[in-house]
Amino acid sequence: MLSNPLQVNRDSIILRPDQTRVLLRPFAPGGSQRFTSAIERIMELSEERVAEVLRLIAAEFENRHQGTCQIFLDRYEQVRCLLATEPEISETRKHLIGATFMAEYSLESAALFNPSIVPHPDQSDLPVGALRFILSLRATGEGHISSITFRTGVIHADNRLEVMTPNGFLTEPKQLPNPVYEKALFSRKLTELGLTREFTRRVMSRLGDTFSLEDLRDGLRADEFLLPDGMAQAELMTLADREEAKSVWILARSNYEVQFQPEQQLSERVLFPATPSQSNGIEDARFVHFYNDDGTCIYYATFTAYDGRAIMSQLVETSDFLRFRFATLNGLAVENKGMALFPRKINGLYAMLSRQDGENISLMYSDNVHFWNERKVILKPKYPWEIIQIGNCGSPIETPAGWLVLSHGVGPVRKYCIGAFLLDLKDPSKVIGRLKYPLIRPDQSEREGYVPNVVYTCGSLLRNGNLIIPYGLADHATGFATVRLDELLEAMTPADAPA
Repeated sequence: MLSNPLQVNRDSIILRPDQTRVLLRPFAPGGSQRFTSAIERIMELSEERVAEVLRLIAAEFENRHQGTCQIFLDRYEQVRCLLATEPEISETRKHLIGATFMAEYSLESAALFNPSIVPHPDQSDLPVGALRFILSLRATGEGHISSITFRTGVIHADNRLEVMTPNGFLTEPKQLPNPVYEKALFSRKLTELGLTREFTRRVMSRLGDTFSLEDLRDGLRADEFLLPDGMAQAELMTLADREEAKSVWILARSNYEVQFQPEQQLSERVLFPATPSQSNGIEDARFVHFYNDDGTCIYYATFTAYDGRAIMSQLVETSDFLRFRFATLNGLAVENKGMALFPRKINGLYAMLSRQDGENISLMYSDNVHFWNERKVILKPKYPWEIIQIGNCGSPIETPAGWLVLSHGVGPVRKYCIGAFLLDLKDPSKVIGRLKYPLIRPDQSEREGYVPNVVYTCGSLLRNGNLIIPYGLADHATGFATVRLDELLEAMTPADAPA
């Protein structure tokens, strides 16, 4: 394999998973009978004993979490329907019932990796020449469930990197009222998913041009068709209808919004799986600072939702990292992983890199950021270090020479390396340069981890002529590297050069 003549500077900063960063999450010990039995045992305790147990819980956990009393009370409201009767219950007993069905979850007990980096929306109170950034990370905990967590940092005028130490309490956002759905777009997605049975057509005919989640629930329940999420099913509903109803419901639930409070530091905010399609993880978010035609900006991130069996490409958008809107990505070309948006429209259209076939990089255009129907392969594996597959490592970066894209390549012994290629600014379907050799390959200090011999990034940042590359180490931790842009561009060879 060719050696890398480029000077790639690895920073001493390493972000490692911290098992002390814990989140309070609902705990389900089993079926409804397990809930009922535990509640009955709590109801048999005296008020004095309930108060004593709750005092011990408070002493042990109040310094680890914020607002535990309200968290416990909210959880009680979720399980109160399991009470055999609804007697007068003291607030103390309600809190104990709620606490019984909560558990601590160590957010990053297994890994903290696959980062992306974007400029922070707040650039106030910084030294001259410095830039504040947001780092998104894939945190993996118990059960190998992944979520999105954040760090803030600063690139100083002398190019020194600083990543702020996270502190405070980890917090999930408040889920906002469900959005309004457009019937035409929702029906279009149903067709793409093959949800076209007479049952579904009948449900959609009951809805207006726009509808809410409650409207959809009512449509599914009409004529005694009940939702397949724990409720009894009508006898006249076939098994195929039940499965279709479940799929319609999951699609709707995959579109939602959440809100954090401004006083919560960014490192305290966690985007944890919240829908059936995400139940086994939110993976590899690729954030991009997107410039709209009117000069305003928004942050988009493409990510992979995983339910334990199937993956679904989804999109999240935010303007302030306080309010996030989650939506499905739709269209015939929405397949597989690794989709990355360009940071602005090209010739009036959104543009996206993708890898539908698992091997090659494609380019897509669309007039709607949520719908993608056509793709064109623009780059295939060529060199030994990428001979199995290639894919993007985040959104393209605009430079005077062209669109710079970091890539990943998989070679012999399943070794993942980071490479780079260059696309024409006006016509990104034209590849005008690529590296023959890896830009970053796992060195001896980076190759050991959850998945050996892997370096991988979901996004980099150009600053002061330097490309700042945060990258995952062996699917376990996160490091940082810097390379001069001019040297990287100079190292590119023509796309048609022999291997």
